[in-house]
Amino acid sequence: MKLWHYALIVFLGGCSYGVLSTFVKLAYAAGFTVSAVTGGQYLFGVVLTWLAVLFTKKKKLTRIQTSRLILSGVPFGLTGIFYYQALQTLNASLAIVFLFQFVWIGALLEWGFHKKKPTMTKLISIALLLVGSVLAANIFQEPLALSWQGSLWGMLAALSFSTFVFLSGSVEKETPPILKSALLSTGGALTVFIVFPPTFLFDLDILMGIIPYGLALGIFGGVLPPLLYSIGMPHVGSGLGTILTSSELPVVVTMSSLVLGEDISWPQWIGVIIILYGIVNSNIRFRSYRSAKSYM
Repeated sequence: MKLWHYALIVFLGGCSYGVLSTFVKLAYAAGFTVSAVTGGQYLFGVVLTWLAVLFTKKKKLTRIQTSRLILSGVPFGLTGIFYYQALQTLNASLAIVFLFQFVWIGALLEWGFHKKKPTMTKLISIALLLVGSVLAANIFQEPLALSWQGSLWGMLAALSFSTFVFLSGSVEKETPPILKSALLSTGGALTVFIVFPPTFLFDLDILMGIIPYGLALGIFGGVLPPLLYSIGMPHVGSGLGTILTSSELPVVVTMSSLVLGEDISWPQWIGVIIILYGIVNSNIRFRSYRSAKSYM
């Protein structure tokens, strides 16, 4: 596969995260609690991923390799937990801006652990993404209710998400993507179930009702992101990977408009365009740099 194929795969992983908010809002509107929705997402994600493993070529892993991958999935689960906590005291638009800080945290992680100093092009792309996120999140159209607790939880969500993106491309690179995704999802699910015990499993009415939403959330939130990141991240790196993952917010805005019928202001659409430009600019420059390097 060519480099742009891997970049596209990571981009689609971010897009799948963007689909989640629409199904979450639909589930809430149907009367389901945060615990049931979050638990359903991770439960169905794990089940679906392990079902896929049954139909793939097996590779035996050592206990240490298995443990590393399960532990690498912990930030996957923590992101949902921290983000939910942030929403307790912050409005949704401000919370997602805090979450979006993962774009520069990811660059710092790559610099610190892989010694890859961010280029000027990458820094410009990060700045564009942050500006675009503020506009796309419609932060200026809603009253700000800033709290130190919500801000802390929001930054922890950004840190845990960027850590998950980093680990998905760094830990056990030779593991088959589907098996790796299953173990990452397992770590995320175990983390969530510790905080949100899956009591909905013992209520048949809630369990049957949550299935349609759980399947959708499980596919777009529990199956696709770990799988697509496991495939693409080792090739594009976590620095560019976090930039590509910011495709989440444009999808959130688009889905809100098309599916939920929400009114989207012009500043939000401008923010979406800025984010997409930042992603394209960073990817083109990265490909040019890699091509030039290959001829040296």
